[in-house]
Amino acid sequence: MADFFNLKARQANAAKESSSKAPGSKKEARLQPWVEKYRPKTLSEVTAQDNTIQVLSRTLQSTNLPHMLFYGPPGTGKTSTILALAKQLYGPELLKSRVLELNASDERGISIVRAKVKDFARQQLSTAPNYNVMTENKDGVDGGPKMVRYRDKYPCPPFKIIVLDEADSMTQDAQSALRRTMETYSKMTRFCLVCNYVTRIIDPLASRCSKFRFKSLDQGNAVRRVEDIARLEGVGLDKGVSEELVRVAEGDLRKAITFLQSAARLVGSLDKAKDGGRKKPVIEDDEDEDEMDIDSATASSSLVSIRSIQEIAGVIPISTMDTLTTAIFPQNSKSINYTRIAKVVEDMIADGWSASQTVNQLYDCIMFDERVGDLEKVRVMEAFSETDKRLVDGGDEHLAILDLGLKVAAVLCRG
Repeated sequence: MADFFNLKARQANAAKESSSKAPGSKKEARLQPWVEKYRPKTLSEVTAQDNTIQVLSRTLQSTNLPHMLFYGPPGTGKTSTILALAKQLYGPELLKSRVLELNASDERGISIVRAKVKDFARQQLSTAPNYNVMTENKDGVDGGPKMVRYRDKYPCPPFKIIVLDEADSMTQDAQSALRRTMETYSKMTRFCLVCNYVTRIIDPLASRCSKFRFKSLDQGNAVRRVEDIARLEGVGLDKGVSEELVRVAEGDLRKAITFLQSAARLVGSLDKAKDGGRKKPVIEDDEDEDEMDIDSATASSSLVSIRSIQEIAGVIPISTMDTLTTAIFPQNSKSINYTRIAKVVEDMIADGWSASQTVNQLYDCIMFDERVGDLEKVRVMEAFSETDKRLVDGGDEHLAILDLGLKVAAVLCRG
């Protein structure tokens, strides 16, 4: 009880508790996935979307946002952009009370629009805090950070933001109900619809929003981002690995970062196995012990190779694809060798190779082969489209790949 009235003792206890919690929070931040760890915190950190970021930055200065519709391929930064914009508008204190994020793939019925969305839209605005916060500018005393009011650092405009991720999964009734909600609460609520296919958004909703198209990341920006993350994490990359990461990810930066983290873990586990699983020495200092955490496996001397990236991404080896294309292409007899094609397809399915990956790589092999004429490529395209549709509908992978191989072989035999 005596310590309760002793101000100095209470301050010392609070400082002790905060210092004891710091290493745990530091360790927790280090163990999170790299996709979340390196998610853009501000609009300036979003790469390869120059036009969109330029428009949003000007809108940020005026603090008057319209309803927005973000669309484009996955992994191009749509959700990260709107979250970064919200953080710059409201700051850490008002973010939870001013921003509602819903994943429309899980909550996409009309009841969600009538309940969660409408209830949040009609709520009164929370006021900005009165205390001061640190700025990043070195304008304070002795060149240090400057203390400013919370509202001077964050604009805190008089409206809330509702983010509907994967809005193209919403039902037609839910989108129709959302249209009326956007009109009723437009003075104090802004909506941001995030989707992959803009054609699945009904026209009344799309016409009420400013559209922002997110394009697939170009090779240069994606490779540069992957190399920066590898450098920050202490991961050594072999020559051409960053380009291979971007290629197998097909412009999806999120997928490329996930592949990089998996490859780093793979290299670290292999190095540990080579060392005979020896334990690391015990270190007296707690701070040094935190530094030698599980991420020390990624900072190994071994380099991440192209082969390890292909294995993690499920890319079929070139030798296996060469065996398949050799069986499909007609030999001297100009006839279909069913037994040979069936044997190769059976071996590939038994090895566990993905049917969709087989279709994608076989498509590249056929379409970029100079031995195949233009008319034959047109006919082969039909066979590939039919097989892709069957796989999407849940058809048997073995039969689908076997049928594709025989159809392509028949087209090549006819010449």
